[in-house]
Amino acid sequence: MFLNLNSNKMFFYYILFFSTLITISANSWLGCWIGLEINLMSFIPLISNSKNLLSSEAALKYFLIQAIASINFLFIILIKMIFFKNFEINNMISIMINSSMLMKMGSAPFHFWFPNIIEGMSWLNCFILMTWQKISPMILLSYYLNNYLLTIILILNVIIGSLGSFNQTSLRKLMSFSSIHNLGWMLIALMISENLWMMYLFFYSFLISIICFIFNMLNIYFINQLFIMNMNFQIKFFFMINFLSLGGLPPFLGFFPKWIIINFLIINNMNFITFIFIMMSLIMLYIYTQLIYSSIIFNFLKTKWLKIFIKNNFLIYMNMFSMISLLGMIFSTFFFL
Repeated sequence: MFLNLNSNKMFFYYILFFSTLITISANSWLGCWIGLEINLMSFIPLISNSKNLLSSEAALKYFLIQAIASINFLFIILIKMIFFKNFEINNMISIMINSSMLMKMGSAPFHFWFPNIIEGMSWLNCFILMTWQKISPMILLSYYLNNYLLTIILILNVIIGSLGSFNQTSLRKLMSFSSIHNLGWMLIALMISENLWMMYLFFYSFLISIICFIFNMLNIYFINQLFIMNMNFQIKFFFMINFLSLGGLPPFLGFFPKWIIINFLIINNMNFITFIFIMMSLIMLYIYTQLIYSSIIFNFLKTKWLKIFIKNNFLIYMNMFSMISLLGMIFSTFFFL
């Protein structure tokens, strides 16, 4: 039965992968909608777990939100097919298509479902929702960009993602608000260039995969677990490298795509947006630094309840990926020079 369950899950992972390919390779809006629906119906069985009530609740909420966004998207497609030559209605349609896609990816101000659903997921599903599930909506968003709407949306993303991270005791909610913050950077990268957006998404997915992998291996879901567990200082050092890289601190790898975006904004005299993005990134770095600092300082062994034993091979792999994050900025700088 265990093997059968794993094979069923692998089947849904394959469907999830191919549904994204269907969406981004479709030559009509109806084909895009079909790919989104296949993606939705393949991800729900991966979330739901009969032994966990939070997972079942998260699956139901995810289905309702995505169904509402899909209904809006289908309704907009029908309007577009009827009123194709009217420019004003086309402008309104672009706003409605952008709003539907922003709701699907959990962007502000449609972000209220995103932290609550992530709270009931495993770390693997959290990683998929924060990275892979954003590919299809963002590519559809690039077909009908509304620059005025997206400028407001990306500013809301970085502000809400930074301020919402304060006083969070759950690591999954903290990572969800971090995803909302980085979504603002992805949106402005998409407005600049699709290649820049792909590069930012790749670096963000790489860093998030390391962090989620570590949390999954250590079975950590709340911040106080970082204090009560007797972890090796080397593991906490890996946390520090990856979190600082995710926050965009030089010379870590996560700073490189943000550096390119900031350089473009300064060249085009978009000083106000540049100021907001830099200040909100500093707030995220403060939150990450506070988390790392408190977990390293609270290192008195008599207060530890649990002791973690990890194989040396896992530490070697984790060390290798963390060093890529540490030295990747230097090598990439020499490459682009």
